[in-house]
Amino acid sequence: MKLENKVMLITYADSMGKNLKELHTVLNTYYRDAVGGVHILPFFPSSADRGFAPMRYDVVDEAFGTYEDIEAIGREYYLMFDFMVNHISSSSEYFQDFLKRKNESKYADFFIRYEEFWGKGAPTQEQLDKIYKRKPRAPYIEVEFQDGTTEKIWCTFCEEQIDLDVRKEAVKSFIKGTLEQMCQNGASLIRLDAFAYAIKKADTNCFFVEPDIWELLHEIEQIVGRYEVEILPEIHEHYTIPMKIAEKGFWVYDFALPVLTLHALYNHTGVYLKKWLEMCPMKQFTTLDTHDGIGIVDVKDLLPDEEVYIVQEQMYRQGANVKKIYSSESYNNLDVYQVNTTYYSALGNRDDAYLLARAIQFFAPGIPQVYYVGLLAGENDLELMEKTKNGRDINRHYYTLEEIAGEQERPVVRKLKKLMAIRNMEPAFHLDGKIQVETEGERLMITRKYKENSIRLSADLRSYGFEITRYEKGYENGKETIVWQ
Repeated sequence: MKLENKVMLITYADSMGKNLKELHTVLNTYYRDAVGGVHILPFFPSSADRGFAPMRYDVVDEAFGTYEDIEAIGREYYLMFDFMVNHISSSSEYFQDFLKRKNESKYADFFIRYEEFWGKGAPTQEQLDKIYKRKPRAPYIEVEFQDGTTEKIWCTFCEEQIDLDVRKEAVKSFIKGTLEQMCQNGASLIRLDAFAYAIKKADTNCFFVEPDIWELLHEIEQIVGRYEVEILPEIHEHYTIPMKIAEKGFWVYDFALPVLTLHALYNHTGVYLKKWLEMCPMKQFTTLDTHDGIGIVDVKDLLPDEEVYIVQEQMYRQGANVKKIYSSESYNNLDVYQVNTTYYSALGNRDDAYLLARAIQFFAPGIPQVYYVGLLAGENDLELMEKTKNGRDINRHYYTLEEIAGEQERPVVRKLKKLMAIRNMEPAFHLDGKIQVETEGERLMITRKYKENSIRLSADLRSYGFEITRYEKGYENGKETIVWQ
């Protein structure tokens, strides 16, 4: 199926049921009207990071199923796959062959060797300090080859995720072959994970390096374009970077919306939210929650620095079972730019606040994505997080089919499905339409318009009550129907 302007579910292959077949059953049993697409998080054999350290892309992890299972889902829901353009697993055939054969390996050009990259074998402290890092270490690991020699190899993230040298022809060929296979296996959209890190150049910050990053993006666009497949670069950073990408006609993520919405609901004002909703692009995917934490860096300069601090503290103070330690080294998280919590728990496990947050998301420009834990209004999973000591697991509960069936009885889950169905069916949400945002005191009004169709969200940011009204032939003097109260 091709990309549609309908709500996309984000889920792991084994988080809504234990495999892809059970996921498909859940979708068809409960979510036909609510979900139009599915981002199945990495379903390939992987050695770490819940799938984001892929060992290969040509097969599905046998614990989840097969490509036939993926394609079966894709016949009814448009699909997004992940391509880790920046790295491959250290346990992969590619890297293991390199360790064994070194310069004789057919994959020797896949990886970034410090001696070759820096010329003199090592960067100066000044060069190292320039590199954009989310973790407090130089971006390399020291490896030992089978012949006993050692070398530093570029490694931005964990030791199981070895960076690829996207400048080399061997890697270009690997990228092309992998992307073509994804297109042939049912992808409507391919998410380029950690895309901004893919280009490295000495004496730069090695993050979104221009113009090289644009060359890479256009090369990928040309590969998948022949299959009418779209690409979505994944970048957590200052909002001006995704805006720049959007200006060139690409899909982007709205990672600023989660914190701006929390700020509006915590502080009962839509002032900052209004400004963003009026300036952000329509060709985007919106999120409130993902498999990672809630990003703070994405709202820099969209909120004043003091307001960023305030809303971050409010997450811990007003959220349910949200503690700073969950986003710390104690829980294997050195990324200080994220807060680990479910979105429902960030709002104190309050049904009314949570439903209003989703309504705001669905009225925002773009196509909404709803993470599977958010789909079920899930609370923080402290048991799983304490078991793994991974802070992000607080938002990665494994739901059984029995649990999912039980969750459907909760009013908040039923109402969320109704909201999603409204978003999918109303013509005023067309991506070629317009948005109008009004805010006065604690009131927020968002109107979406397309041709003669209009739909308006009228919300109270203190009581969290809201109403949705559809207008045929314009809201000024057209027929009025209340679709949510």
